[in-house]
Amino acid sequence: MIENAPVTACLIVIGNEILSGRTQDSNLKFLGGRLNGLGVRLVEARMVADEEDAIIAAVNECRAAYDYVFTTGGIGPTHDDITPASVAKAFGVPLRRDEQALAWLREHYQDHLGDLNEARLKMADVPEGAILIENPVSKAPGFQMENVFVLAGVPMIMEAMFEDLKDRLSGGQPMRSVTLSAYITEGDMAVRLAEIQARRPETEIGSYPFLRNARLGLSVVVRATDDQALKLAVDEVRELIRFLGAKPLEHG
Repeated sequence: MIENAPVTACLIVIGNEILSGRTQDSNLKFLGGRLNGLGVRLVEARMVADEEDAIIAAVNECRAAYDYVFTTGGIGPTHDDITPASVAKAFGVPLRRDEQALAWLREHYQDHLGDLNEARLKMADVPEGAILIENPVSKAPGFQMENVFVLAGVPMIMEAMFEDLKDRLSGGQPMRSVTLSAYITEGDMAVRLAEIQARRPETEIGSYPFLRNARLGLSVVVRATDDQALKLAVDEVRELIRFLGAKPLEHG
């Protein structure tokens, strides 16, 4: 990593059910927030189908471009859960049955070992060289291959897995943000807001229209890793809102 460069991450959401609209992804919000708190910036999210070539291509492209890559989905017992095999091919290694993963599954099914069929045993298969990520909910683990972390798609399980892996991450400065909202239009703010952004390149400034109580308004979000830079930019945005005759409402 380049000194003082932001630590970056990408999320690859895997699953036909997400792309079809039958299931709504909620993992992006969780990971974005938690990673930011650790000083890791989630700067891209992709959605790919349960197709081997698509998963391999996404994993290989993203692991070369970002410090960390997270995948969610496709590590269960069904025929379309092909993420582990696809990640193994992306790294050019065989898939193998992990003894520790197998022990965790046997412990989980100890009172109903007859239910631990071949489909469920598949959840103990990981790429050779993988480091397991514990799953305290259903015991079927995720795994890490270099800078790629392969997690479950079920939010409750994914969040539990993240607690196991978070200490493996080395972050930079967390990104802080302040939001200023006002009943003002984006068109009124656009030019002057761009001027503030140009003067404050160490910050990120975004504007987001809203409709509240039948009134149009705008929320301006200012983000930065440096507290002083954040304060200076927020002060300028606040004064701009007042200059335009509106009252700024601030929240974190």
